[in-house]
Amino acid sequence: MSRSYIFSSESVGEGHPDKVADTISDAVLDACLSQDKNSRVACETYVKSNIVIVGGEITTKAKLDYEKIIRKSVREIGYVNDDDVFHADKLFIMNIITAQSPDISQGVDAKKVKGKKTAEQGAGDQGLMFGYACNETEELMPAPIMYAHRLGRELTAIRKAGKAAKWLRPDAKSQVSVEYVNGKPTRIVNVVISTQHADGVEHAEIEKFCIEKVIKKVLPKNMLNSKTEFLINPTGRFVVGGPQGDTGLTGRKIIVDTYGGMGRHGGGAFSGKDPSKVDRSAAYMGRWVAKNIVAAGFAARCEIQFAYAIGHPQPVSVHIDTFGTHTVSEEKIQKAIAKVFSFKPADIVSQLDLLRPIYGLSTNYGHFGKDDKELTWERTDKVHALKKAI
Repeated sequence: MSRSYIFSSESVGEGHPDKVADTISDAVLDACLSQDKNSRVACETYVKSNIVIVGGEITTKAKLDYEKIIRKSVREIGYVNDDDVFHADKLFIMNIITAQSPDISQGVDAKKVKGKKTAEQGAGDQGLMFGYACNETEELMPAPIMYAHRLGRELTAIRKAGKAAKWLRPDAKSQVSVEYVNGKPTRIVNVVISTQHADGVEHAEIEKFCIEKVIKKVLPKNMLNSKTEFLINPTGRFVVGGPQGDTGLTGRKIIVDTYGGMGRHGGGAFSGKDPSKVDRSAAYMGRWVAKNIVAAGFAARCEIQFAYAIGHPQPVSVHIDTFGTHTVSEEKIQKAIAKVFSFKPADIVSQLDLLRPIYGLSTNYGHFGKDDKELTWERTDKVHALKKAI
């Protein structure tokens, strides 16, 4: 008997308040790493109305102009319209960043100190991380989240080009519901787009544009049919948006950032954190491992979980689940993973070359599933080594 179900995932645009906060936090991180690759950064951002507050803990040799970084980030997002309350050139900015606690740094640094069990670099915190991959799309990502991201990217590309739909504004959300039969995506049941717009544009124009110029352009034609439902700006009006309409905080879109709910999440956010924080680096590591397992043909779906203790270099656990789709035993896969990859925090950083100012590339439309050579966790360069280990 076939099993049918519907799974939905959402994405948000660059102008969504939480993504504005993520963008600023990652811009600060990149600015630190561009001058000092050993920077320790945990930057949190709060945005509301015309206010930006940056806080957190940063220890770096870099000399930063925080106001310049923040205004540039907001300007690139697109909050530059005359009627924007949240406007790049009119922001009130508050900086409450302090240095990293020495109690944390002595546990994380690669040196022997009194009371520390090892001289190796330890994890920047305790916690559990997940990585996931599947063969539903060419990106080896779940279909619902990838389709939702495609919609958001296209809306942004059109808006920033400035040639069509000049009424588009930065805040936007998308959502795609996909029907699965026997574990495989078969059709798109409905699509939701909510996009901020200038005052005065008719809802019918917005609806027609989103369906004809966005949805039908970027979503697979064979997944759409006459029964697919399109819900465009369902409230009928979306003029007040961005930080004017809602508060934004760093790290509140972790499911958008990962697998759209299809793969599990350990709970730690990514943006604004340097790679000594395993919340970020180990999640990237998990994606790299899972993607290579699927790319090698060992499973149609793979999820890996590992966990750390603060200051300790080795993970306290490593576990994989292929959901019954494996072509070789999970025991053999796990042994191959242990041979090919190292999960020590310092090794993760070196294997993925993470001490670079690359994090702004990851901020929007998911940290996974992008075709960008700078995002090293998307490589499938360990397929041969895994096959050899198997």
